[in-house]
Amino acid sequence: MNGQNRKDIKAGIEVYIVLKKDQRTGKRTKGIVKNILTKSSFHPHGIKVRLQDGQVGRVQEIINDN
Repeated sequence: MNGQNRKDIKAGIEVYIVLKKDQRTGKRTKGIVKNILTKSSFHPHGIKVRLQDGQVGRVQEIINDN
């Protein structure tokens, strides 16, 4: 699942995000969502989230949505 729809993302799920500094290379970072930062229900580049370790980026893929 891609991370463009806010309804698909909840705190506690495991995702791949792209950090701002990695947008040019597309390097992905794996982590667990702490909170959702994007207010709109859809974003074409991915919903912006904060991971539990404090990193902020846009969701590229949802790995585990327990």
